[in-house]
Amino acid sequence: MRIIAGQWRGRPLKAPSGQSTRPTSDRAREALFSMLASRIGGFEGLKVADLFAGTGALGLEALSRGAAHCTFVETDRAALDALKVNVATLGADATIRAQSAEHFTGGPFDLIFADPPYHSGLGQRALESVALAPGGWASLETARDEQVAIPGLAIEAERIHGKAKITLLRGGPHIPG
Repeated sequence: MRIIAGQWRGRPLKAPSGQSTRPTSDRAREALFSMLASRIGGFEGLKVADLFAGTGALGLEALSRGAAHCTFVETDRAALDALKVNVATLGADATIRAQSAEHFTGGPFDLIFADPPYHSGLGQRALESVALAPGGWASLETARDEQVAIPGLAIEAERIHGKAKITLLRGGPHIPG
């Protein structure tokens, strides 16, 4: 597993041993970031949350591409250890929260990644509790047969990658203040 693009392109990421963490494949991550880039342009200055972070690959990819800060939320001890090594090795501007993502209430974030255990419903619950900035984007990875519906978020795109489905959602429009 490696960073795909940006300032840390090609840098390897540490992953925990065992089966408790299911990292998003490089191919699916590349497709996700291509989908996002075509919709939001660049990642410069974005405030990002990576829920069910695991190794932190999604948030670190966003930081590598110019995001300003990422908050990682993870509970698994082995994944947290790997995440801390990855953040430190890259010198990433990040906050790591060792707590359950479905009870995390931070934000607002411009971009939220949620990659929960498949068929758990945890990702949808987490996205209901985390604040998305007006006009912000969220990515939810689920099993390909899971249905996604989150109040206040519109589904903008869905793509199947092997056993996974990536759903891009968008918050309400930005209202100038």
